[in-house]
Amino acid sequence: MTVREILKMGDPRLLRVAQPVAAFDTDELHLLVRDMFETMHAVSGAGLAAPQIGVDQQLVIFGTDTVNPRYPDAPVVPRTVLINPVITPIGDEEEEGWEGCLSVPGLRGVVPRFAHIRYTGFDPYGDPIDRTVSGFHARVVQHEVDHLLGKLYPMRVRDFSRFGYTEILFPGLDAAGDD
Repeated sequence: MTVREILKMGDPRLLRVAQPVAAFDTDELHLLVRDMFETMHAVSGAGLAAPQIGVDQQLVIFGTDTVNPRYPDAPVVPRTVLINPVITPIGDEEEEGWEGCLSVPGLRGVVPRFAHIRYTGFDPYGDPIDRTVSGFHARVVQHEVDHLLGKLYPMRVRDFSRFGYTEILFPGLDAAGDD
């Protein structure tokens, strides 16, 4: 397993629309997933998308088995590998919430997201995933899938008076990485 370099905002590879994963249950795919979890855990991330480590594929991981130190008030989201995801909003209700990103380190902003979503896709073995979620779980999935569309959360911030440095907005919170 290897901790990979995380691309930072400004790198043009983060603005690409990722390509669908075509082959499941391959050694290469399983190694990529392991590296992504190792990388995410090394920086206490809540999620990570393959484009963030320079891999142009529709693959995201998210969730932990314990409370995330950078989001201590958020509920635990189940550890998930989601490939070729599709998000369908359930209703028009949006919720605003603070987000950070491993590719935009040291900053946080308030981002509107759909409150309730259904997401579908596949696990690394090609088995289907179909979940209906809300709250922080829905926010994390939408944030990560945005990376597959070439979007970073600052592109979704509507009120820049609620965007700034983590160390100023949330003193004492680890700002080493944000996602």
